Amino acid sequence: NNRERPKIPTLAAKQSVKYNMKINRLILSALLCSVTQVNGLADLFSPPKKAPSTIGKVGKVQAGPIEISSLGCGTWSWGNRLLWDYDTSQDEEIYCAYRAVRDAGVSVFDTADSYGTLDLNGRAEILLGQFERRYLAEKETKTEGEQSQKDDFWGGLFPSSSPQKEVVVPQQVATKFAPYPWRITRGSMVSAARESLKRLEQPKLALAQLHWSTANYQPFQERALWEGIADVYDEGLCDAVGVSNYGPNQLQKISKYMKEERNVPLATAQIQYSLMTYGVGKEMNSVCADENIRLISYSPLCLGLLTCKYDLDNLPRAGNPRRQLFRELLPGAKTLLSTLKVMSDELDKSPSQVAINWCLCKGTVPIPGARTLKQAEENLGAVGWKLSDDMVDELDRAAFAVGKPMIQNIFQTK
Repeated sequence: NNRERPKIPTLAAKQSVKYNMKINRLILSALLCSVTQVNGLADLFSPPKKAPSTIGKVGKVQAGPIEISSLGCGTWSWGNRLLWDYDTSQDEEIYCAYRAVRDAGVSVFDTADSYGTLDLNGRAEILLGQFERRYLAEKETKTEGEQSQKDDFWGGLFPSSSPQKEVVVPQQVATKFAPYPWRITRGSMVSAARESLKRLEQPKLALAQLHWSTANYQPFQERALWEGIADVYDEGLCDAVGVSNYGPNQLQKISKYMKEERNVPLATAQIQYSLMTYGVGKEMNSVCADENIRLISYSPLCLGLLTCKYDLDNLPRAGNPRRQLFRELLPGAKTLLSTLKVMSDELDKSPSQVAINWCLCKGTVPIPGARTLKQAEENLGAVGWKLSDDMVDELDRAAFAVGKPMIQNIFQTK
């Protein structure tokens, strides 16, 4: 028999075959694994991620039938030449502030159809619409770019997957309609809402608000305003309605009307609420709690006075109305400002962050303005921590001791 006898594999050869089989199984498993697993593997070789920001993430609170961010952003200064020296060259810087607060979780932006000076009326609404469209476009581009980097890295070894879009919390515009003397019919409120939506280039508002009550000077107009804002809700132009500059008595009246006659949820009420107005604002806390209305605090920094940046030798520029106002308020606020400074040093926070956090501790949604990235980051530093009960009490006492509180809005009702 001349047939060649089969070779018996050596132990080393057997181990080599087993090893190669394991390698092949691993490769096959990788090829057949889910897209999520492949992307996760790719992330191991991606550039290191940036360290997390020290800025706190903004949470959510209930406001009637809707949920809003626990910290908002006011846009009064966007378009205001008189108080805030606005001009259109600032728009890019304002957008940087907008992007920062959106990234941190702020969704609610308070605005008004009257915000802007003279020919710039409605400017804040226009910017809000433009900024949100740009923000969403940038998020889309960023997501696609990150996915492209992963695909390029793997060089076609693994199947390309569709980009995983970042979940973005929807913007919530809370606009206010001014009860101008010519808005005397309920239909004028609906028309005002449609005009605001045109400026925003959006189909619906989160909050439609009455900017102020006419009860003090033109009471016959008030009923038409109530009917009109309820009509805005009934026509599907907003998710909820709110009021601004309504005091406790008038707030209870409109709340009763909305519940009993229209079945429309009154979600929010905003007033000037800060350490400089607490003597007047405190009663609103209990009324809003009773009526299940979320209290929004506008001007939580009292036009900048509570930043502790001003004194009698360092006032706003000549010609700015805040100059004379601060000259009158500062002497009576010495104890309060001193308390803010000491407390901020103790907490390693700024006075403005302490003042905003105090508003949060009171259950309100503060809406400080932001026109620069620095201001936005300063405001965001007020979240992610909480004043102790003792600190809140100490600030309460200092607020009640203010010699001359901040003057109330001329349209504020009882």
